[in-house]
Amino acid sequence: MEYRTLGKDLTVSAVGLGCMGMSHAYGAPADKHEMSNLLAEAVDMGYTFFDTAEVYGTPENPHDNEELVGMALKPYRNRILLATKFGIHFDMESSEVNKPLVPDSRPEVIRASLEASLKRLNTDHIDLYYQHRPDPDVPIEEVAGVMAELIKEGKITHWGLSEAGEEIIRRAHAVCPVAAIQNRYSMMARWHGELFSVLEELQIGFVAFSPLANGFLSGKYGKDASFEVGTDYRSVMPQFSKEGIDRNQNLLELLKGLAKEKHATPAQISLAWMLCKRPYIVPIPGTRKTERLEENAGAADVKLTVREVRALDDALDAMEMSEVFGGSRVVVKE
Repeated sequence: MEYRTLGKDLTVSAVGLGCMGMSHAYGAPADKHEMSNLLAEAVDMGYTFFDTAEVYGTPENPHDNEELVGMALKPYRNRILLATKFGIHFDMESSEVNKPLVPDSRPEVIRASLEASLKRLNTDHIDLYYQHRPDPDVPIEEVAGVMAELIKEGKITHWGLSEAGEEIIRRAHAVCPVAAIQNRYSMMARWHGELFSVLEELQIGFVAFSPLANGFLSGKYGKDASFEVGTDYRSVMPQFSKEGIDRNQNLLELLKGLAKEKHATPAQISLAWMLCKRPYIVPIPGTRKTERLEENAGAADVKLTVREVRALDDALDAMEMSEVFGGSRVVVKE
């Protein structure tokens, strides 16, 4: 595994592991014993960067994922880096499959969230603590001020922003340096590429979540794929619809063609495309399977030239493709 630096000094594996899908959004939670073994395998493979959040769970156990990660990775705590998030809860009264998000970054809520996350994660500090979504009711400067206090207290070492734009990033960074932003980014969701120049100016890393468009870019899903209704977000994602799969055939053929040329897989090409684009991009694909864990880690060994990356970008610009899931709706609390 190769390693990269987020911000000034947070060194992580070039490919991280997004742990959300083990507990949340991809059907019923996976078996905890199996996932604990998978997380241990990830450490053995060289993964050092593990991502979770306080809200990744189920209605019965809203904090399932942090509890799983904290239990499984406790023996390896001195070898790995933990990232988690604060600042939202789900609107559980909604009938939507992917429940709307309600931001809440009041300072007292942040501190309560942190203490609970520390306990569930079996640790005395968080390596990267993200605001999960901007809160329109709390100035980002106030949030950044709390982060500065938590860093001074030793309870977190770095902080970041998720799904943030340039204005918020600049305002936050001016108060307390931001180590990384975590935004949706894939071949099907490229709109945050406009932030690269800002991140380079401020020396901030880019952590890419859903780097395989929720698994679609692995090329493993066809029209016969079925997803658990009500608990699997993919059941309502446009890229997995029959129409979406039809519209995305050219994209899949592009990936398969280059994968064959590079002795790689479509998923590895999708990840290598962003890894070779900028040295501070770290994708965090998720999985419940050992073979996918190995495949994703192997993407760091796939080298694309500047010309090949540019050719992919040009092809993506000119290509028809379906809409892609862009995230859960955010609602303002009353």
